[in-house]
Amino acid sequence: MLLFTVISVIKRHPGVQKISFVGHSLGGLIARYAIAKLYGRDVMREFSQGNGECRCDGSGDPCVEEKFKGKIAGLEPINFITYATPHLGSRGHKQVPLFCGFYNLEKVASRASWFLGKTGKHLFLTDNDDGKPPLLLRMANDEEDLKFMSALRSFKKRVAYSNIRFDQLVGWSTSSLRRRDELPKHLRLSRGDKYPHVVNVETAETSSNQQEIPLEAKVNGHKNIHLEEEMLRGLTKVSWDRVDVSFRGSKQRYLAHSTIQVKTFCINSDGADVVQHTIDNFLLA
Repeated sequence: MLLFTVISVIKRHPGVQKISFVGHSLGGLIARYAIAKLYGRDVMREFSQGNGECRCDGSGDPCVEEKFKGKIAGLEPINFITYATPHLGSRGHKQVPLFCGFYNLEKVASRASWFLGKTGKHLFLTDNDDGKPPLLLRMANDEEDLKFMSALRSFKKRVAYSNIRFDQLVGWSTSSLRRRDELPKHLRLSRGDKYPHVVNVETAETSSNQQEIPLEAKVNGHKNIHLEEEMLRGLTKVSWDRVDVSFRGSKQRYLAHSTIQVKTFCINSDGADVVQHTIDNFLLA
């Protein structure tokens, strides 16, 4: 749906030149998948061809011209922002605080297809369509047909907003793209400034390249690979700003998962300062 929405907007507004994405929870993962599908595509050219599919024009040039590499749907990518998104999935390490780290509860949830369906398998890293590694693991690297990381790298700025407590659905580690021992121990808890619920802002430098395990090895032996570590290694090869949020003391703290992006103002209004922080730090060029 997001993919078609983006294409539809570009079709209605052919003069648009830049594009940014803001995703909450699963929306952040959907956005990461969508940008890979749109990476390097000249959407306006596809419209002119009339069928929405990329075809060569007989000139001998490849469908994705050099000038469209590094662009999303032919547009200049600027901001990629997520709120409480389970980038590393929901498996282990209290990535779903509601389960309190109990493996048996996670196992039951991962098998509850009647409740979670295919999305649940993706989040708990139990999907293996056609013998492939879990989708979230594949999304931490480039594939031949879907350049997940190249698409993410093309944005000028990437920001991960995370709840440090009270979010019962998405843990701090998975939403902030950190190992548990990397989570900040000393946070600013003042309540008097413009963003009272923003307790830590960290601008990360691009991680040094690490040797990757070939995709073939992941396909043949991914059950023996520490999947969370592999996803972290891939996703942190690009720089992220990390913004840690705390609703401690707020009457809405137990709704933190929705409050961080003010899903419904009457019950999530305390997150307005977090949204204002996003607006104030949004790149325009």
